[in-house]
Amino acid sequence: MPLLIVCPGCGAKNRIPPEKQHLAPKCGRCGQSLAGVPRCGIVNPLTDAQFRQLVEQSPLPVVVDFYSPTCGPCRMLAPVLDALANEYGSRLLFFKLDTSTQQMSAARFQIRGVPTLLLFKDGQVVDQLVGAAPRAEIVQRLDLLLN
Repeated sequence: MPLLIVCPGCGAKNRIPPEKQHLAPKCGRCGQSLAGVPRCGIVNPLTDAQFRQLVEQSPLPVVVDFYSPTCGPCRMLAPVLDALANEYGSRLLFFKLDTSTQQMSAARFQIRGVPTLLLFKDGQVVDQLVGAAPRAEIVQRLDLLLN
């Protein structure tokens, strides 16, 4: 399955075929290195230091899962988010931020409970889901985010 990586420089969507995924990818439009750039179709890990660049400056809408590895509902929600990331492919970026180790972003957005999903568009929070919401509700919110 090819990787889909959105170039942070020009916003071009780059498909990296499986046989070339071991190479250092570069954007086909502008030539910028794509090493370390978040991938579409998966839930990418996120740190406090990366938050502004990867979430608030993303050319795509973004879903951030604030979670804790010891949280039961967070573990129940994880496979749902993995499947949704795969289904929405190149239309959304998905991230997960561990609130037990990345406390600055959790404090900045006043995350009081986990799991919490924040939905960003053009660098701004446009929606929030707290708790292990049903898949249908998450899909409804994601569809609204894309419109």
